[in-house]
Amino acid sequence: EIQMDTAFSSGENKKTSKGGMEKTGRLTLCTTDMETVYDLGTKMIDALSKEKITAGDVITIDKASGKITKLGRSFSRSRDYDAMGSQTRFVQCPEGELQKRKEVVHNVSLHEIDVINSRQQGFLALFAGDTGEIKSEVREQIDAKVMEWKEEGRAKIIPGVLFIDEVHMLDMECFSFLNRALESDMAPILVIATNRGIAKIRGTEYKSPHGIPLDLLDRLMIVSTEPYTLEEIRKILNVRCEEEDVEMADDALELMARIGMETSLRYAIHMIITASLAAERRKSAEVEIEDIKKVYRLFVDVKRSTQYLMEYNKEFMFNELDEDAEYGVDNGDGDDVEAEDDELADSAAASPSKKEDSMETSP
Repeated sequence: EIQMDTAFSSGENKKTSKGGMEKTGRLTLCTTDMETVYDLGTKMIDALSKEKITAGDVITIDKASGKITKLGRSFSRSRDYDAMGSQTRFVQCPEGELQKRKEVVHNVSLHEIDVINSRQQGFLALFAGDTGEIKSEVREQIDAKVMEWKEEGRAKIIPGVLFIDEVHMLDMECFSFLNRALESDMAPILVIATNRGIAKIRGTEYKSPHGIPLDLLDRLMIVSTEPYTLEEIRKILNVRCEEEDVEMADDALELMARIGMETSLRYAIHMIITASLAAERRKSAEVEIEDIKKVYRLFVDVKRSTQYLMEYNKEFMFNELDEDAEYGVDNGDGDDVEAEDDELADSAAASPSKKEDSMETSP
C-alpha cells in the first residue's frame, strides 16, 4: 500500500511532435518509514486526474500495468476538512517500504486452461461461447503442466464437486465413464443421490442395489437417511412459510405438520401457497385450519389418488389393473365384485333347464 502525501506539481510544458503540450510533474509517495519523490509523465498524470487523487489519499500502483487504485484517505488527514461525504473511507497509513512484492492468486478451472490453449484467440475464447472440440493432446499437455506446477508449489488443485441426482437413470456407459474418471488425481468429489432399492441397471437385465453397479458402489461412502419426525417437519414448514411470506396460525401449522407426516413433506409444502390463496380470498391475513381443510379436500395426495383409482378403475379408459388376480373392488354393499361374479356363475351352472324353459315360454 502506498500513501500519497503531496499532489504532483506541473513542470514546464513542452511541445510534443504532434503539436500538443507534454505534461510533466513530481509526486511524493511516503509511508510511516520512508519517503520518495517520483517524476511523472503524461499518462500517469492523466491516470491520477481520472481517479481524482489528492494529497492525503492512500493508493496502490501496479508497477507492471500502471493501474492506480484508490484505497481511501489517511487518518492523519481526517481533520483537513470540516465535513466529508459518507463515501469517504479512512485507512491507516501504510508501513514499511514503498515497493512491495504482492502475490496474486488466480482461480481458474482446468477447462478454462484447456480452452485458452486450444484456440488461436487465447483468453478471448472464453467469451466466444463456441469452444468446439478440445484435442486430447492439449488436455494431456495441460494436465502434465498443472502437475508440474503442483510439485513446484506454484499451484494448488482444489477439487470441485459433481452432484448427480436420480443417478439410477444413468446407463452402463455412464457408470463406466465415472469409474474411470474417479481414478484420476484431479477427479472432482462425486456426490450422487437416488431413492431406488434393488433395481435394474438401466439398459441391462442385471439387478443391483440402488440401480448402481457394484464396482462403482464399492468406491462410495453411503450415507443413510431417516424419515423426518413431527417436530422436524413443523420446523421445515415454519421456515418455508417465512420464505413464502405466509402468516399461519399455530394450530394450522400443527395440522399441516400432521398432514406432512401422514402423506408427504412435498404435499404439505405445496399446500402452503394454496392455503394462503384460500385465506386471501376470504380476506384474511392469516392461514387458519378451515383454509387447510378446504385445500385438503380440493387437492388429493398420492395415497388418496391411488385409492380413488383402485375404487373406480372400471370408470377409466385403458385400465391395466389385473383386478381378478390382485384387486377386489367394493360394490358398495361390502362384498367384492369378484365374489359376486362367482356366485352368479355357480347359480347359472346349477339350473340350466330353468333358463331354457323360461326362454321357450317367453313370448
